[in-house]
Amino acid sequence: QVQLVESGGGLVQPGGSLTLSCEVSGRAANSYTMAWFRRAPGKERDFVGLFSWPGSRTYYADSVKGRFAIGKEYLKSTLFLQMNSLKPEDTAVYYCATSTKRYINTDPNQYVEDGYGYWGQGTQVTVSS
Repeated sequence: QVQLVESGGGLVQPGGSLTLSCEVSGRAANSYTMAWFRRAPGKERDFVGLFSWPGSRTYYADSVKGRFAIGKEYLKSTLFLQMNSLKPEDTAVYYCATSTKRYINTDPNQYVEDGYGYWGQGTQVTVSS
């Protein structure tokens, strides 16, 4: 059984920080690439960042570069998203996703929804004063 469970969402003031977690179990634990996406109200689901291995490669969307960081706890198969200097425009439902594909740096599929076969249910992040 494939399962991804996000947690850690909530309400935070602008400029604050929040850490999201994504616990992976089942077949999804054999993934080579994991990513975070988000869907803001009234918008499509957008790529936030990814973590792939071997090599612990990360890549971020321009909108979060320098503010967000992705890490992985290998023993627990848990993916993290550390979000700093949060802005109201970061308000969204955040989803983690996994792929069993090992993407090379130039493969555009790793930055879109179709590149991932397993998804979590999402966790709400609201940035507001």
